[in-house]
Amino acid sequence: MSPVLAEERPELGTLSGIPIKTQYGPEDLAGADPLSETGRPGQFPFVRGLKGSGYRVHPWTMRQFAGHKTAKHTNERFKYLLSHGETGLSTAFDLPTLMGIDSDDPRALGEVGREGVAVDTLADFEVLFSGIDLAKVSTSMTINLPAAVLLSMYLALAKKQGVPFKRIRGTCQTDILKEYIAQNEYLYPPEPSMRLVLDTIEYCVREVPRFYPISISGYHIREAGADAVQELAFTLADGRDYVERLVKRGLAVDDFASQLSFFFDVHNDFFEEIAKLRAARGIWARLMKEEFGAKREISWMLPMHCQTAGVSLTAQQPLNNIVRVAYQALAAVLGGTQSLHTNSYDEALALPTDEAVMVALRTQQIIAYETGVIDTPDPFGGSYYVEWLTRQITERAAEIMRRIQDQGGVVPALEAGYFHREIADTAYRFEKDLASGRRKIVGVNLHASQGKAPPILKIDSAVEAGQVKFLRKVRRDRDNAKVQECLRRLSDAARGQENLLPLILECVEAYASVGEITASLKNIFGEYTSSN
Repeated sequence: MSPVLAEERPELGTLSGIPIKTQYGPEDLAGADPLSETGRPGQFPFVRGLKGSGYRVHPWTMRQFAGHKTAKHTNERFKYLLSHGETGLSTAFDLPTLMGIDSDDPRALGEVGREGVAVDTLADFEVLFSGIDLAKVSTSMTINLPAAVLLSMYLALAKKQGVPFKRIRGTCQTDILKEYIAQNEYLYPPEPSMRLVLDTIEYCVREVPRFYPISISGYHIREAGADAVQELAFTLADGRDYVERLVKRGLAVDDFASQLSFFFDVHNDFFEEIAKLRAARGIWARLMKEEFGAKREISWMLPMHCQTAGVSLTAQQPLNNIVRVAYQALAAVLGGTQSLHTNSYDEALALPTDEAVMVALRTQQIIAYETGVIDTPDPFGGSYYVEWLTRQITERAAEIMRRIQDQGGVVPALEAGYFHREIADTAYRFEKDLASGRRKIVGVNLHASQGKAPPILKIDSAVEAGQVKFLRKVRRDRDNAKVQECLRRLSDAARGQENLLPLILECVEAYASVGEITASLKNIFGEYTSSN
């Protein structure tokens, strides 16, 4: 009986719709030596990994997303994770903070501390990192709209601890383009928003050289419904846009390229996700070398953080999520990530409990220390199937990136509704496949059964009241005349062209709040309303 081809069985394909054959061989690589396209680990174009040693010397940075209730509660979670082997902090902020709103704002009612930690002023950061030496820890902050404000709080705290900026390590997400594309946590119009992003990157290049001031993010694009190819293409197109704008500002590409980082989702299709991460490095390396003329090898590299797919977690039979997270994490490792966050099995129900977080962390540690996968980098390199799939994703992503360029770039394509239409179409096709049974999810439309729900973390309303009380105390105790003067200076500077980071830092050090700083900029920049 002859092998069944994907063309005869159209239901066999990746989540991106790439048709899959039963067998692969040399003919699928057109007789080419994979090394001629992918190089060896640690060599251009870095498809097979950024380092020749892979993880043999140092495993990836192990992070767990942490943030709930107040700074005090999250500080306790940070210390809990560090004491159990976490090697990098990853901070989740609540919705009011993400939107640049203070905890006592009427719009924040019912949301304070619920989906992350509430942060209003530098006083919260002082509690958040109490007893944690910023010189010894790498901290990731998932924040975009007010990213410049939260980064300034981190820098102000470093100054209070006596830690030079040159020793600070970590990442601030800061990627406002993906907010307009997918997550919708924006306030200002795109151009002034981009100014803040570029100001942040430029400041860090000069003052905070070991810190990644941006994490160009495909994660939220994927969670919104995009497939793997779209996630990759949209993310790298955003990256190209930031690079183009920084170069137009007069920065040399080799001066800032090494401080750009990326953030990808790792979903259920095991081999597709490995191939996607391999393709990401290859596309970016060639883009930086051939289009932007970067000369330094480090400028061609794409450092990445990965997170297992939150959207793949199910509220039904939640213990199944432990298995999903494990093989998604394994795909990230085999794909060559530098940093990894594993989701907790109960996150489809609520914020994770201590037990669930521990299982997620132990998942990474078991992969690193028990499976042998760190013994050699890119162990699937040379696989006919994986090399073919990497090439397919590369070609398809490059084509999407060309379409975006043909529309004038990311912002014109965004304003024309291109990204929203593409993501919506893909999400609709996935839901149709799920409803028809063409796509199967165990516990949902396959082997569904009622299971006992695990205990979940609950946020008491007293948390909000306590946070509001703390904020009002800070406002009473600070020098309010100094705050108003700092905010005035920031507003004046926003009308001009100077870098706003030093002025935001002044505001933060005077204990101006996130909401006050955001509002002062909104008065100058205006508010954006999407027509899509």
